[in-house]
Amino acid sequence: MKSGVSAAARCPWCGIDPIYVAYHDREWGVPVVDDRALFEKLVLDGFQAGLSWITVLRKRAAFTRAFAGFDPERIARFGAADRRRLLADAAIIRSRAKIDAAITNARMWAEVMSAGGRGAFRDLLWQCVDHKTQVHRYRRMGDVPPTSRESEAMARTLRDAGFRFCGPTICYAFMQAVGMVNDHLITCPRHGVCERLARRC
Repeated sequence: MKSGVSAAARCPWCGIDPIYVAYHDREWGVPVVDDRALFEKLVLDGFQAGLSWITVLRKRAAFTRAFAGFDPERIARFGAADRRRLLADAAIIRSRAKIDAAITNARMWAEVMSAGGRGAFRDLLWQCVDHKTQVHRYRRMGDVPPTSRESEAMARTLRDAGFRFCGPTICYAFMQAVGMVNDHLITCPRHGVCERLARRC
């Protein structure tokens, strides 16, 4: 399915890889407010640490299968046998630290939700941008920062809540992915699309 985004106008970071292009044209920068969907994105960004995002995207289906459809309540109950299974699964990124962090983060997610109810995880994260998308107007990839004051605040908030693998750089990539910041270049047609979507949230 064609996205209607001109290859010449599209943000250059996604190149021409069809998986990357589809992600750019349909997901990246679209505001996400669902608690479970935010958890999934945070886990995937944690697995990206030190790697390229396309590596994670190519393994996304395998991650979804291996991590019980990214159901945090199920992941929170993972034990030693599940850890061994995940470490033996060549279809995902087999990092013991990242796997342990995903399980820990599921348990922390459950605690946040238990304490605050529906929308609690969303509010914990979106409060870092005052519950509205920050619309940037960058013209070159070199203008886009790797971190921000808000991503540093989010990293502290998550760390204080017991989450792992969520430093300022991971948090900024996460914020870009879930539409907390609109970092599509101003010349990219998706900038305007995501800006309009943010107004409806």
